[in-house]
Order: sequence, then C-alpha cells, then structure tokens
Amino acid sequence: MHTRPTHPPADWRTKPTDRFVLRWIKVHLSAPVTMQLAGWRWLQPSGITLLAAGLGVAAGTIYALGCGWLAGCVAALAQVLDGVDGQLARLRGQASRSGAFWDSALDRYADGAMVIGTTVFLGREHLAPAGVLIALGGLALIGSSLISYTSARAEGLGLALGPPTLVSKGTRSAVTILGAWGTLLWRPLPLVGLIYLAVHTNAEVARRLGRTRREEVSRRA
Repeated sequence: MHTRPTHPPADWRTKPTDRFVLRWIKVHLSAPVTMQLAGWRWLQPSGITLLAAGLGVAAGTIYALGCGWLAGCVAALAQVLDGVDGQLARLRGQASRSGAFWDSALDRYADGAMVIGTTVFLGREHLAPAGVLIALGGLALIGSSLISYTSARAEGLGLALGPPTLVSKGTRSAVTILGAWGTLLWRPLPLVGLIYLAVHTNAEVARRLGRTRREEVSRRA
C-alpha cells in the first residue's frame, strides 16, 4: 500500500547541524525523493542508509578505475539518498540515535572512498608526481575525517567551534563530485579539488584546536 504522510513535521527536511550546500541538497533534491518514497512502508530508512553508503564506495571505486564522469553521477545519487534516509525516519517518527550513528559512521566510508578514488584517478592520469598525490590524498583523507570527528566531539563536550565554514560534508562532497564531472572538460580538475580538501580541512582543524585552547586558557586566567 502506498500512502503519504498528511501532516509531516515542519523540520523533517533538514537538521540544525546541516550547513550551506548540504541544506540545499536536502531541501531541493532529497526531499522530493523522500516524499515519493514515504508511503512505501516496506522501505526502511536503514536500507537507504546502507544503499547510499554502498553507492558512495562504488563511486570511489569507479573513479579509481578512471571513469570520472560516471563516478560523479553515482556519488551524486549517493549524496541525495544520504539525505533521504534521515528525512524518511523523521517523517515516520522513526528517527533514533542508533540510526544517526550508523549514518555518520557509514558516511566516512563513502567520503573516504571518493578521496581515495580521486587520488588514484590522478595517479593513473600521471597528472602529478606520485609522492605529491600520496601526500595530498593522505592530508585530504585525514582532514576530512577530522572535520566530522571534531564537530561530533566538540558537541559532546559542549565546546563552541565558532561560525559554520565552507568545509562541511556537503561542500566536501560537492568538491569531489564536481571535480569528477569536470574531467570531461579538463582532466586535471580533480587535482584542484584535492588540494582544496587537503589544505582547507586541515586549516580548519588547526583553527578549531587553537580556538578551544584559547578558550581553555581564558577560563583558567
């Protein structure tokens, strides 16, 4: 039986922690899909979480095999579905802490796969020295993971990290997806995205470390 919710909660499309690009994706792309799927009671949010993560890892694998444009399409679909699972859970009143935990954990696999895929793609194309790519890919992978980790850790500890920045999950995903699509026009474009991820993510982590240290010193003074 297919039915749609008649009185969906006002905040079902996004979460308070969603920023900039991710909010736009959820409101304009994920939400219409969610409304189409909401009435299919057999379809559970957990299944969509696993599907989105699987597609994200597949996108990174496809990218590593040299198919940038296709990898971008699969990663974009994964990103849209990554918003659908939470929206569907909120619409049905099924949102849970364990579901949010699974979603966040599996997101790291998808994000990491795209960073690794980008790095391997650039290596296959011989667009930069291997040592440079390994360094950039490693920094991008570590920095991206630390952005998510420090955000979650700071929330748990009650620490303020300051205003939102353009280094959230949505922005990072958009950078890798656009880079993959851009290979049709300019093959080295993913290198620009990889440099951005390597530099900006780690710079933001350094800023957060400095901010929390200054606040600690200020409290003790």
